[in-house]
Amino acid sequence: MTNVLHQPSTLRCTGRDVLIVAGDTGEVDLLTTTLQLAGYTVGGAVATGAEGLARIAGRRYDLVVWDATLPDLRSMPRGLRHTTARIPPLLFLITCEYLHTLLPELGRRAEDYVTKPLRTTEVLARAELLLRDRRTARAPAVSVYGDLVLDDATCRARRGARPLGLSPAEYRLLHHLLANAERVVSKEQISRHVWGEGRAGEAIEKLVSRLRQKVDQDVGQGEVTLIHTVRGFGYWFGRPRD
Repeated sequence: MTNVLHQPSTLRCTGRDVLIVAGDTGEVDLLTTTLQLAGYTVGGAVATGAEGLARIAGRRYDLVVWDATLPDLRSMPRGLRHTTARIPPLLFLITCEYLHTLLPELGRRAEDYVTKPLRTTEVLARAELLLRDRRTARAPAVSVYGDLVLDDATCRARRGARPLGLSPAEYRLLHHLLANAERVVSKEQISRHVWGEGRAGEAIEKLVSRLRQKVDQDVGQGEVTLIHTVRGFGYWFGRPRD
């Protein structure tokens, strides 16, 4: 399990009240220490989904860290959504073997996930992004480049009339590329923005490849390929360079 590291001041979020819903005491201790060192207030830790729902119904939290592998949560998060209208941002903990059960339900609210074994830098990075998104939710941004549209209110993207159906990591990558349109973005920049930590070049290449298939598939008349590899430097988003 990853050791708790000293976190950069940019990830501090003093006063934010967090609920942890997880059954593994080691993970609870790791999360509690990590979040508290980063300036969060851990307002409770419970071991079952039922207890988590009861806590959310009775108290307002700024963020819930939720282990989606708990036995009574296999039908979540669909059931969670219909329990109360006051659902805070949710950061799910999930193992790779159960990831396919979670992904179809993401992207409709302020939700994200990290995979186990937990990496503290990734937990803090994803938590900060969720809270930052909630702070700006009253004025959601819609980003447009040609016929490509990203809607931060719904975390959905489309090209023309075609929905792209992006995963959270793919959406974060496309958002970063669009924010840096017509500039070269390095693999290191992508790694920091998407995962909050360094990742191997192969992982980045696979993510870019999946995104490219969705964004640039079926490019028809009048459309252009938007995601380009700049060998030795990184990636370029936008109309092809001369």
